[in-house]
Amino acid sequence: MNRKTGRGNRWGLALVGLALTILGGVALARGLGAFSQNFAAARTPIVDGNVRDFFARTSPWIWWALALLSIVVALLALRWLLVQGRRETHGSLRLESAPTGVTEVSAGGMANAVAADVESSPAVLSADADLVGGRGHPEVRLRLVADESAPMSELSGHLSGVALPHMRDALDRDHVPAVARVSLEPSPAPHRVVR
Repeated sequence: MNRKTGRGNRWGLALVGLALTILGGVALARGLGAFSQNFAAARTPIVDGNVRDFFARTSPWIWWALALLSIVVALLALRWLLVQGRRETHGSLRLESAPTGVTEVSAGGMANAVAADVESSPAVLSADADLVGGRGHPEVRLRLVADESAPMSELSGHLSGVALPHMRDALDRDHVPAVARVSLEPSPAPHRVVR
């Protein structure tokens, strides 16, 4: 999931949460009698004669409007589901094209090599990488778990001094944008063997 999709998810979930909180608060306040002078009025059903009269007056177009609204919501939900599963990785990246031939690398193989290069640091417990972006502008997205007791300077030094230069050399590019998401965990306890 890219940064734009993540931002859209946060905004969408925040708006849905806000709408549900407001509706829940209004329903709770009505149930407690906040909108009426006596408690008996608060016990009347929400769908009373006024609501039924409104739907009777506006029928049949209100049902068409509700059906259209339902279709729009369903299409938005379907689009959201499709965006969640979309990955931007490519099958291969063309590095060079000449009359004598074409040089391509596997995007998955390159991502695995970058992840293995990152995992070679003693500060890294596990790593995963994706190669995203267009063929002319590849980007690297790293997700790694680092030992919380290791100095961050060691991790950043390994990334900037070893893993990313190796990737730039392999792609034959001077600049390849990279985003690393680092989570910290305690290192696993060493296993003791008792004989």
